[in-house]
Amino acid sequence: MIRIIGVLTLALTYVLLTGNWQISNIIIGLLIGLIIIALLRPPKGSLEWRNIPRTILALAAYVFIMIRDVILSGLQVARLVLDPKLPIRPGIIAIPSQCESELATALSAHAITLAPGEMVIEIDENGVMYTHTLDITKAEAYVNEAQRLRSDLLGKIFV
Repeated sequence: MIRIIGVLTLALTYVLLTGNWQISNIIIGLLIGLIIIALLRPPKGSLEWRNIPRTILALAAYVFIMIRDVILSGLQVARLVLDPKLPIRPGIIAIPSQCESELATALSAHAITLAPGEMVIEIDENGVMYTHTLDITKAEAYVNEAQRLRSDLLGKIFV
């Protein structure tokens, strides 16, 4: 059932984007939707309606935390750059993703990279993210707690 909804949603999106409501274009949209859904991995679990409010709250908290981290990191980087002494101690730290799915690990790495002053440069097969940071002395204390919070929220979102 979820696959049929996915195919129909993709086909409708295609038709709306092209603006062509001819039957041949609708059939092409259905074929494109069918191919995309066939190439995607099937969902691991079924959607449970009772989990939707918890998922929405976790998503809202995740977005809020990302916005807060981007703003605070931007201010910290601006302070470092504007300081005449340029007090940076760059380095690379290993951050275990603590996420169960590859998608959650990728989103966690994206959240880290969005924050100014940090960039995930590699993720190994065990899910460890190697991250370059401008100030390694302050990053190590903050990283584990921040990653635990991100992985908990991503686990609630992708249940």
